[in-house]
Amino acid sequence: MSFIRPEVSAALTRWREVLVGLAVLLLGLWWLFFVGGLLGYLGPFVALAGSALIWIGVQRGRFRRAGDGQGSVQIDEGQIMYFGPHAGGAAALRELERLTLNGAAKPPHWRLEQKGQPALLIPLNAVGADLLFDAFASLPGLKTARMLSELESSPTQAVVIWERQPMRPAGTALH
Repeated sequence: MSFIRPEVSAALTRWREVLVGLAVLLLGLWWLFFVGGLLGYLGPFVALAGSALIWIGVQRGRFRRAGDGQGSVQIDEGQIMYFGPHAGGAAALRELERLTLNGAAKPPHWRLEQKGQPALLIPLNAVGADLLFDAFASLPGLKTARMLSELESSPTQAVVIWERQPMRPAGTALH
């Protein structure tokens, strides 16, 4: 029996890093202004660490969706694996050529393309899809802020988020 409503529990889970960062920030500020001594000298560093946690948590919170969709995502040593009821597969991060957010599909999904392999389609709401944030952030040249803004705008068409080698003429926008 839970005393917390499911909606509140989901919101707390989505923004958990922000809440931890806020607690660390407040602890650092408490040490800095009210405790003094050795802890007073450590306070600014603890507060800075809390601020960093808040910043990272906001990005991750914006990326997370309800993990109640079909299939499951796992990441193991640079290998993204999706196990779905109708399809699935794996893609190596270092061999990805293109990452696309397809908002026109039902449900919306990520499309991971690599040479010589069929594209891997992962629904945004698959169980464990929040793990993809760190995997995608490790792609060279990926602009995380752009990825998050496209994700929040709920595109009605496929949008290329990242390409290893641009497959379009120079000067052409990605969307």
